[in-house]
Amino acid sequence: MTQYELTKMAGAVIAALLLIFGMKTFIDIRLAGHGHHGKSAGYTLPAAVAVAGGAAAGAPAEAGFSFAKVAEALPKANVENGKDIFKKCTSCHSVEKGGKALQGPNLWGIVGRAKGAVAGFGYSEPLKAKGGDWSYESLANFVNNPKGYIAGSKMVFAGLPAASDIADLLGYLRTMADTPAPLPAGK
Repeated sequence: MTQYELTKMAGAVIAALLLIFGMKTFIDIRLAGHGHHGKSAGYTLPAAVAVAGGAAAGAPAEAGFSFAKVAEALPKANVENGKDIFKKCTSCHSVEKGGKALQGPNLWGIVGRAKGAVAGFGYSEPLKAKGGDWSYESLANFVNNPKGYIAGSKMVFAGLPAASDIADLLGYLRTMADTPAPLPAGK
């Protein structure tokens, strides 16, 4: 085989990969519904979050966030909207049963699972030290403001401010388990 033939084969492989991944990206963009909400193109940057001086350790730092609003919306959560919201998370998390960890751990069965429990994933020390299980309330607080709920967390997501969006996301994650976790008591 000559150098010329090797170069042609390498070029063909690269062109095929570019075509496959380019088409996949194009299809993902078209099906993701970018702009279907009537908003302008691009992303809305998160506003600065005010941290209350006397907030208890581990309390959500964003003023005005209340799990009670999420718990109220959770029984009537829109799972399809939650699935759309989860698309923001797919660059770092997989949700398939037995799926591999990406930048973040796999989230299959997250509701009720112990914090830092995915074997082989490198959790931050503050998250490991937090302990306990991922309840709806702890997930809501974390998704609302990851750095405010667990200072020093590796998660770079800015958070979801709307209680209805958090409830929809939790409703979707609830379906990603062999047996969905029961809703919070009294809700």
